[in-house]
Amino acid sequence: MSELMQNMVRERKAGKIAGVPSYCTANDIVIEALIRQAKELDVDILIEATANQVNQFGGYTGMKPADFRDFVYEIADRADYPHDRIVLGGDHLGPLTWVNEPEASAMDKAETLVKLFVEAGYKKIHLDTSMRVADDPTDKPLTDETVARRGARLYQACEDSYQEMLKKNPDEKRPVFIIGSEVPIPGGAQEQEDSISVTKPEAVLATLEEYKKQFAGISDPKAFDNVIAIVVQPGVEFGDDEVFPYNRDNAKELCSKIKTFDGIYMEGHSTDYQPPECLKQMVEDGVAILKVGPALTFALRDGLFAMSEIEKVLVPESDQVKFPELLEKLMLDDTSKWAKYYHGTDKEIAIKRRYSLSDRCRYYFAMPEIRDGIEKLIRNIDKQEIPTGLLYQYMPIQYKKVRDGKLKKDAKALLMDFVMDAADDYNYAVGYIK
Repeated sequence: MSELMQNMVRERKAGKIAGVPSYCTANDIVIEALIRQAKELDVDILIEATANQVNQFGGYTGMKPADFRDFVYEIADRADYPHDRIVLGGDHLGPLTWVNEPEASAMDKAETLVKLFVEAGYKKIHLDTSMRVADDPTDKPLTDETVARRGARLYQACEDSYQEMLKKNPDEKRPVFIIGSEVPIPGGAQEQEDSISVTKPEAVLATLEEYKKQFAGISDPKAFDNVIAIVVQPGVEFGDDEVFPYNRDNAKELCSKIKTFDGIYMEGHSTDYQPPECLKQMVEDGVAILKVGPALTFALRDGLFAMSEIEKVLVPESDQVKFPELLEKLMLDDTSKWAKYYHGTDKEIAIKRRYSLSDRCRYYFAMPEIRDGIEKLIRNIDKQEIPTGLLYQYMPIQYKKVRDGKLKKDAKALLMDFVMDAADDYNYAVGYIK
């Protein structure tokens, strides 16, 4: 078990409050900001990739699991941050990307997927077999037996790969596993809701018991001991224009039931945009892993838009990147990444393209045009001396840090601070900062 996850489990078993932020992102600026922040805080860091982002066919990032590992490590090298302080995680690993195929082919591909993640050194594996595939019945939910049977099959594939790794390195650390998926597909809720239903305690009990039963057939007799958490819905979510904050009273029954399972904790997805006190309460109540993703790229987008306003003032129009307009053009040229998620009038949809909390913008950030635009925007700003009042106008939080000598007034540092500021809510929740 990785040191970061091992310490969290050890402290919770000792009755202490402990948690881990889980940063799910494939954006290089965001990752660099998070790693530099972890270095400043002298803590380990958990960085995850979803099956949509990274898989054996490249995902939407174009990276396979080993590619993403190397990508993260190269960023860490720039920050002089040790590789062994980084825990890599695979999120929603299962047939997610192949739901239009029958079980036979979808699960074969899912097996290959999880093996590649384990072989590439990922130490936190979320086995997610909660989605229907093409030959599943559409008139009723998947049974716990089906979900757990498929999950056990993927665990066995992971175990086979791990045993092969042990032959080459007897000190190879074993991955830990997360099961369950009481959340929407990666990226947050698609539809506006009036309230969020908390996972029923009896549903957690049924899931865990069925997984125990299915894991009994795995070659490793202690397989279930390597499951440290179950994904639950503790009553938090976000949509285009709304955040559902954590209410510990609503989650009390769920949290009490989880505590009866020794060594099993909760992983909360879609915790983006939660108030820091709510995040802290979640950790106190047993949501030991806090997953966040879109809020991080939303913060970067916020910084880029603010910097574009500064660019308008300081840079001749002919040399301006006009980043918001560039992003808008690319989103209109290719609507596939947002059209089915954003609904309303033309004006409402236009606003969502730029400002939706679900942040479909992030799917365009790997495009060469966007990457080139960001690099040029950074160069444009670094050629200028930003007047104090202008910095205060568009980056008030960063202005205070610059004023106090805590932040350099260079463009990339300013952008990364937007991300760090968002991540500080999670650092506070798990006790890294007060």
